[in-house]
Amino acid sequence: MALASRQDTAPSRKPPTRRPTFWGSTVGKKTVMAVSGLIMLGYLVAHMIGNLKIFFGTEEFNGYAHWLRTMGAPVLHHEWALWIVRVLLLAAVVGHGVAAYQLSRRDIRARPVGYAHRRRRASYATRTMRWGGVILLLFIVWHLLDLTTLTVNTHAQSGHPYENVVATFSTWYGNVIYVVAMLAVGLHVRHGFWSAAQTLGVGNAARERALKVLANLLALVLTVGFLSVPVAVMTGLVG
Repeated sequence: MALASRQDTAPSRKPPTRRPTFWGSTVGKKTVMAVSGLIMLGYLVAHMIGNLKIFFGTEEFNGYAHWLRTMGAPVLHHEWALWIVRVLLLAAVVGHGVAAYQLSRRDIRARPVGYAHRRRRASYATRTMRWGGVILLLFIVWHLLDLTTLTVNTHAQSGHPYENVVATFSTWYGNVIYVVAMLAVGLHVRHGFWSAAQTLGVGNAARERALKVLANLLALVLTVGFLSVPVAVMTGLVG
């Protein structure tokens, strides 16, 4: 009886608390979003510069498109480097999108019950990032079908990238889709660059103004740079 009594009064041990993994933590997801966002930003800058080669004529632009498939030669085989870039971008897009979705769901679950009756005002930047992300995801699918697989580009010619770009921006729907997507890119970069700097610890009170100026400048340059191509086709400057 005495033994049973001691066992009954012995304090129960709580199971050890499991620490969240890097991916499972909010900080981890925000870091993945920041790093993947910067990878995509670097690609956007390089892609915009490549697009501007269209202003130097058919031979220059088609030569650039050919180089994309042979870069890294002779060390790498034909299109190997291009596929490495594609895989890296796909991983960045998936990681960015999944982290953004899960953070959004986590934020909704963390809201007090009172918000069910009193709608919390979402900031303009937050709404822009969410809808902008959806628009850009849909545009990526369209862009691949349009200028990579040539599925939706009715006047496309395999092996003629200059002519295919002109064909795309010779249609009203091609221009509308591209313009809307590039405006979304500008807004996404404007807020995303600032958020990434804060997440990675680059931003502080002393650098706040400079980072905001840089974010606005990047967004403006990318938007104008990308939109200059369809505008040039529509006005007859390129064709």
